[in-house]
Amino acid sequence: MAQKKRRLGRNGPEVTAIGLGCMSLSGTYGPSDDAAGEKFIQQAIDLGVDFLDSSDMYGWGQNEDLLGRALKGRRDKVVLATKFGQTQQPGGANGVDGRPEYVKQACDVSLKRLGVDVIDLYYQHRVDPKVPVEDTVGALADLVKAGKVRFIGLCEARPERIQAAHKVHPIAAVQSEYSLLYREEAEATRAVTRDLGISFVAYSPLGRSLLTGVLPDLNNLAQGDTRGRHPRFQGENFGKNRVFAEGVDAVAADKRVTPAQLCLAWLLAQGDDVIPIPGTKRIERLRENLGALDITLAPAEIESISSIVPVGGAAGTRYPEGGMKGVFI
Repeated sequence: MAQKKRRLGRNGPEVTAIGLGCMSLSGTYGPSDDAAGEKFIQQAIDLGVDFLDSSDMYGWGQNEDLLGRALKGRRDKVVLATKFGQTQQPGGANGVDGRPEYVKQACDVSLKRLGVDVIDLYYQHRVDPKVPVEDTVGALADLVKAGKVRFIGLCEARPERIQAAHKVHPIAAVQSEYSLLYREEAEATRAVTRDLGISFVAYSPLGRSLLTGVLPDLNNLAQGDTRGRHPRFQGENFGKNRVFAEGVDAVAADKRVTPAQLCLAWLLAQGDDVIPIPGTKRIERLRENLGALDITLAPAEIESISSIVPVGGAAGTRYPEGGMKGVFI
C-alpha cells in the first residue's frame, strides 16, 4: 500500500491521503463493541492510518473515551481531529451551540475524554446560525493561543461563511459530505476553499455504503442502524441510486478493483486538497479502502466515472428533513 500524504491546510500537518472516520464505532450502523473498537483503532494505526476523525456527538462522549484508551502510547502516531457544537436534546433533534463560552467548555471536556493535552484539528461540527461565525472562530483562535488546539476547521458551512471565518483565523480544513453521489454542494464549497488553501475533508465518501458494492438489507437493518431513516435508501430513491451503483460496479470490475476503491480513487483524483475519511469498524474493509491509494486513474477514466452520476442526480436528500436544516448553511 502506498503511503501517499496530503497536507491539512497551507501550514498544517501531513496525513495519509485516506483517513478514518470513527463514527461507526458508536453504534450508528448497528451495535458496536468498545473493546473491539479499541483494538481496531490500534490495528488501523499499525496499517499506517494517521488521521482519525471523531466528535463529542458520536455516542455523546463514548467515541472520544474509546479513542482516548486506544491511543495510550500511540498519541504521537496520529493527527487527531474531533468536533464540538451539536448538543443533545432527548426526544428531539440535536441542538447546536456556537457561543464562545461553550466552545471553550466543550474543548476542555474533549481533551479530558481523549486523554490528550492538545487536539490537532478542532472543528465546529454544525453551524450555529444564531452566533456570528466570527465569534465562534475567535474562541477557537483563543484555544490555539492557549495551546489546547493546533488547527481549526468548519463542517457543513457555506462558502461565504468559510470566507468570513478565514479572515478571523486561518481555517485548515472544511468537512462536508462528498462522494460520486453527492457532490454539488461540495464542489461549490471547494471553489472557495481551494483558493484559500483550505483542505476539504470528505465524509461519507462511499455514500453510506451505497457505493461499496455491499448494500444493506433494508428490511432487516441491525438495531441502531440509522440508514433506514435516510431518504437515499427509501422507496424509489433507493432503486434509482442502485442503478448508479451498478454503473460503478461495472467500471470497477473492468478495472479489477472494488467499487469502494474506485470511488475513493476518483475522489483522490479531484485534487490534492481532498482527503476522504471513510468510516468502518472492520479491518478488512479498512484494508480495502486503503488499497485505493495504489490506484491511478487516467483523465479519461476520471471523466467516465464522473458521468455515471450526473451532478445533482442522486435520488433523495443527504439527510432526513430535520437534518437538512443544519447542513450547508
